[in-house]
Amino acid sequence: MATRVRVSAKVNGEAVEFLCDPRQSLLECLRDILNLTGTKEGCNDGNCGACSVLLNGRLVNSCLVLGAEIEGQEVTTVEGLAKSGELHPLQQAFLDNAAVQCGYCTPGMLMASKALLDRNPDPTEEEIRFWLAGNLCRCTGYDKIVRAVKDAATRVRQQDLTAEGSET
Repeated sequence: MATRVRVSAKVNGEAVEFLCDPRQSLLECLRDILNLTGTKEGCNDGNCGACSVLLNGRLVNSCLVLGAEIEGQEVTTVEGLAKSGELHPLQQAFLDNAAVQCGYCTPGMLMASKALLDRNPDPTEEEIRFWLAGNLCRCTGYDKIVRAVKDAATRVRQQDLTAEGSET
């Protein structure tokens, strides 16, 4: 049996410390140790995007990252999107645009969309489709998801303008 590794990191804005097997994936650590089950296991080989999280703001498949590798790093999961009990504009847009069916791919889609909007607050449909290409969905056909991301982009930009106006 391998020696366990102590990992200290920030997950969803909170400092965490846990012990993991050096071979455990970040996905396993999130779900099995930290009880953050929003991140889903799909293919477990980096092809479906169900396990997508942000690692220091960068979109990664958590099944391909070792838990020990996040030492000193910052991870955001789908549970970290909502703040103070209020849904993130992406989450609300997915609901309002019926962009979920079975919901299994939704956490990964949300995280990929968040990564896109963090980089490009006004993406075109083509850019959204390109960015979400690493996330597989068997139910929705993607059109509602693309509309939801477009809607969320508008909401985030409006939220940013409102915040700027209140600062002056």
